[in-house]
Amino acid sequence: MVLVLDAAIAMTGIFVGRGSGLLGLLAAGPLLACARCGGRATALVAAYAIALCAIVTAVSGTAGHMMATYRFIMVIAAGVVAVFVAVIRGRREGTLIRINDRVQRAILRPLPAEFGGVALASHYQSATKQALVGGDLYDIAMTQYGARFIIGDVKGKGLDAVGRCAAVLAAFRELAFAEPDLVNLAAEMDAYVSRDLEIEDFVTVILAEFAPGEVRIVNCGHHPPAKMTADSAELQLMAPGQPSPPLGLQPRPARQDIALGPGDRLLFYTDGLVEARDRKGRFFELSLPTVVKALAEPDLDAAVRKVVSLLLDHAGGRLADDVLLVLGEPSVTQQTSSRGHFPGSKGVALAGGQENRQ
Repeated sequence: MVLVLDAAIAMTGIFVGRGSGLLGLLAAGPLLACARCGGRATALVAAYAIALCAIVTAVSGTAGHMMATYRFIMVIAAGVVAVFVAVIRGRREGTLIRINDRVQRAILRPLPAEFGGVALASHYQSATKQALVGGDLYDIAMTQYGARFIIGDVKGKGLDAVGRCAAVLAAFRELAFAEPDLVNLAAEMDAYVSRDLEIEDFVTVILAEFAPGEVRIVNCGHHPPAKMTADSAELQLMAPGQPSPPLGLQPRPARQDIALGPGDRLLFYTDGLVEARDRKGRFFELSLPTVVKALAEPDLDAAVRKVVSLLLDHAGGRLADDVLLVLGEPSVTQQTSSRGHFPGSKGVALAGGQENRQ
């Protein structure tokens, strides 16, 4: 648009001729470019404006005139200033991005490939440009009660939601080691987080505790995980029998015990996955054969990458919300020690892989 603007000004100067006072307006191109473009791009726009100025003065026969020379110098000066401003702005933005990158990496630590007898693969993609994280959160910790995992989604997205994510993760990292019961852990986290939330704010979360042969979860208003057994080509949503509101709205969840045998997989995700729309407004469906086939890939990382690729194809390459996927499967370590239990483990999974506990 900047190049078109300068071209329009130059054409007007040529047609108007000697009496035109529009040459000075060519300085607008580089000055506008420096607000959004980098130093190199701004320099190209400046050179383009200077070249147009020289062409206009030559064609209109005003070369050598005092006013034309003054305007020519003004365009050159504007171009130099614009390049200088663009370079300084680019350096400052680069510094802020690096600081933001380190802060966000400190908030969301990468998940290990194997943890507590569970093989893991994950993908996080923020809908906000130049931001690694936004409104989605996750973490995992090895406690005396076993490997505990959290996935959640705070109200809002982008950098404004990072502070709320940090508060939720701080609550999890502080309380997950002290509270043996997942339901009570959710209640304590709700009390902790509610102090920093506004009246209309909330956080959907799933708290999970992995043990040999099963995973125990507490769902506070979050999308249910999807389970795929080793001998099935279908996904089963592990929806709670009794829905619970999110953190910040006094949740009262029930615990679910989900059987997780060798070869079984459990997909945790946020609403950015299932609420992504295509051009016709259709949601992304986990039950699609292509998605199920992708999740059945032998390598967990490859499975997650394929699901993300299918999602981006569905959404036309642009996401309206942050997306987080975590795919878990019992590892060889857990399978060989499945006769034992973590401290605090008790209960047997019901047929169908699910048992609700009040």
